[in-house]
Amino acid sequence: MSTIQDAALFEDLGLSRSLQDSSKRNELGQEDFLKLMTTQLRNQDPTKPADNAEFMSQLAQFGTVTGIEDLKTEIQNLAGSLVSNQTFQAAGMLGREVLIPATQGVLEPDGVIAGAVELSNPVSSMNIGVYDPGGQLVRNVSLGSQSPGMVAFNWDGLATDGTAVPPGRYTIRAEAISGGINEAYDVLIADKVQSVSLPAAGKALTMELAGLGEVNFSDIRQIR
Repeated sequence: MSTIQDAALFEDLGLSRSLQDSSKRNELGQEDFLKLMTTQLRNQDPTKPADNAEFMSQLAQFGTVTGIEDLKTEIQNLAGSLVSNQTFQAAGMLGREVLIPATQGVLEPDGVIAGAVELSNPVSSMNIGVYDPGGQLVRNVSLGSQSPGMVAFNWDGLATDGTAVPPGRYTIRAEAISGGINEAYDVLIADKVQSVSLPAAGKALTMELAGLGEVNFSDIRQIR
C-alpha cells in the first residue's frame, strides 16, 4: 500500500493534517488534559470506579503547579522593573534634601538641624527638645499651637544660654499637647543625599546621606 505524502491531496479529499510545532510540545494545554482524561476513562478498571476522581485530582494539581510557576515568573519580572524605576528616581535625588524618620540629627560646624513633625490632629502647644550625647537637655524650641499636617522646625545649634554647642549628633524629641494630654510624636530629620547604592538580589535600594549614613529608599517621606 502506498502512502500519500502530498498535503494538497489531503485537502482535495476534505481531510487535513495538523502540523505541530515541536517547540510547543513541552507544554500541556486544555486539549492534552481532555485526551488524558478520555484515555483514562477508556482504560479504567471497572472494579475501581474511584480512580477517576483521583486522576482528575492529579490533573488539577498539575495545572495548579504550572500556574504557580508562571505567576512566580511574572512577579519576578515585575519586581525587577520596580527596582529599575526606583533606581532612576533615586539617581535624580542626588544632592537634594530629604526627610526620613530618625531620632538624631547631625550638627555641622556653623550648621543647623532641620526636620519636621507630621501631625494628624491639631495641638495647642508643640515643643522640640534637643539633647546632647549624654542625654542632657540642650535647648527647647517652642512651636506653639499647630494645625494638622507637616510642621517644620530648625535648631540653630545654640544652647538655652545662647552659646554655640560643639558639632556632633544630637537627639531630637517632639512633644505636643492635644486635648489636654501631652504626647510624644515621631520626628523626621532633614539630610542631603550623597550617593545611591544599586541593590543586590533580594536587597532593598539604599541611599547614603551626608550625616545620617545609609538609609532605605522606602524610608524617605519627603523630598525638599
